[in-house]
Amino acid sequence: MDVNEVIDRARDAINVRRIFGEPIQQEGTTLIPAAWVSGGGGGGSGEGPATEGAKGAENASKGQGSGFGLRARPAGAFVIKNGTVRWLPAVDVNRIILGGQVLAGIFLLTLGRGLVRRLLQEARPLRRRRFAR
Repeated sequence: MDVNEVIDRARDAINVRRIFGEPIQQEGTTLIPAAWVSGGGGGGSGEGPATEGAKGAENASKGQGSGFGLRARPAGAFVIKNGTVRWLPAVDVNRIILGGQVLAGIFLLTLGRGLVRRLLQEARPLRRRRFAR
């Protein structure tokens, strides 16, 4: 697959249908799902002398490659009811759990540091008396 084919496929893959889903209608309410979409691609080619042991060492070796990736995750949905539009964000439970774990870790580190300082301060008078002689 050459670079032009990858570009054509990327152009076809990134369109408004990837961001906004098909509208869903039920009982006078229309729901339009939406997503965060990101993508990237690249390609390249090269040419150089063939290795010494290769057959036909007088010919140059050539190569090319390309790739494309696309990522989508739910963002939320537009809800249309009685002529009003509301945005309903999608809740990412994994991010909420990760945020809670980070906060718990920071709390435990702070608590541990405070306990260590307190224990060291309580132990200092004993050491001073021992070396004061």
